[in-house]
Amino acid sequence: MSVTQQQVLDSLARIKSPRGVALTNANVLSPISASDGKVFFSINVDAAEARAWESIRVEAEAAVRAIPGVTTVMVALTAERKPGSAPPPPTPSRGTPGVQPVHAHKPPQGGGSPMARQSEIPGVAAVIAVASGKGGVGKSTTALNLALGLRDLGLKVGLLDADIYGPSVPRLTGLRDKPELNNERKMIPLRRFGLAIMSIGFLVEEETAMIWRGPMVMSAVTQMLRDVEWGRLDVLVVDMPPGTGDAQLTLAQNVPLKGAVIVSTPQDLSLIDARRGLAMFRKVNVPVLGIVENMSYFQCPQCGTRSDIFGHGGARHEAEKLGVPFLGEIPLHMAIRATSDAGNPVVDSEPDGPHAAIYRAIAGQVRDQLKGVIAAA
Repeated sequence: MSVTQQQVLDSLARIKSPRGVALTNANVLSPISASDGKVFFSINVDAAEARAWESIRVEAEAAVRAIPGVTTVMVALTAERKPGSAPPPPTPSRGTPGVQPVHAHKPPQGGGSPMARQSEIPGVAAVIAVASGKGGVGKSTTALNLALGLRDLGLKVGLLDADIYGPSVPRLTGLRDKPELNNERKMIPLRRFGLAIMSIGFLVEEETAMIWRGPMVMSAVTQMLRDVEWGRLDVLVVDMPPGTGDAQLTLAQNVPLKGAVIVSTPQDLSLIDARRGLAMFRKVNVPVLGIVENMSYFQCPQCGTRSDIFGHGGARHEAEKLGVPFLGEIPLHMAIRATSDAGNPVVDSEPDGPHAAIYRAIAGQVRDQLKGVIAAA
C-alpha cells in the first residue's frame, strides 16, 4: 500500500503543537518525503524551544508509524539558535533512539562530555569506521572489500553504509531490496557475501537527492545503528561520508568506536584532508587503526607496466610522520573498478587474485589490533 504526503499531513494535523495550534499549521514542518512506505521529514524550531518540541517529535513519529503501509519513519528535530539568543539548556537523554537538537554534539555546560551518551550495540563486539577527508578516493570500495577480508579471516562481519548524501553500498553489492521489520519493528539487514548489510540507499531511490540538514543526518545514522537487528557480529564496518561533519560526530558520540581506518590517495591534496580526518578521530579519542593508500599506482592490465599517476608513497610517509600504522597499498586497476561497478567486489569474485590478497592483508592487520576486544566480547 502506497503512503501519500496527504495521509501524513492528515495524521500530523491531529497533533497539537506547544503553541496550541495543529502541527501542520505551526509553520515548522519541512517538505515531507513519502515513498514505498518510507517517510522522512523534519520539525524546524528555535533552539530555545527544543525541549518542549521533543515530545511533539516523538508523538509525530508514532502517529505516522501508525498509518497503514508505513514501514520506516524518520523525524528530525532541527533546533537552531536565533542570532543573539542564549543557548538552551542541554536536552536530557531518552531511553529510546531519537533525534537530539542541533546543539547536542557540543559539550554540555558544566564540563560534561558528549561521549557520556555512548553505549554498545547489543551483540556487536567492535565497531570500526572507514573514513576519508574527501570524496572520490575509493573509501566505499575499500570498506566493502575490507569487510570481506575480515569475513575471510573467520569473523562475523556487518557493513553499515552511513554515507547519507552518497550511499554507494547498494551499487557495490548489487542489492536493491528493501529491509523488512521484525516483531520489535527493527530493520533486518540485507545479506550478501556472508555480510549483514544496511544502507540509507535501501530506503530511498538511487536518484533521490538527500537534501538533509545536520540533525536529519544525525537521526539517520542513529537509527541505522540502533534500529537495526544486527545479531551477533565480531566487527561492524561503517562506511562514513567524507569529511569531518555531523555523521562522524554522531557515530563517535553514540558508540565507543574501537578504531578508524583512513583511506587516502598518494597525492598531497588528498593527504591534507586525510590528516584532518585523522585529527578529528584523535580529538574524540577514537584509535586510528591505520592509513590505506588507495589508487597507489596504475597497473596496465595488458602489459603489467606500473605508472605512479598520483605519485606514490605519500600515505606511507604520512603514516610514519603521524605515528600510525600504514596498512597497505591498493593499485588503481581495471579489475577492482569493474567488479565494484558490477556489484561483485573483487575479494569475493576473484578470491585467489592479487587484489583480494592485498585487501585480506589489510584486514589481517585490522583484525590483529581488534583481537583483544573481540576475544573479550
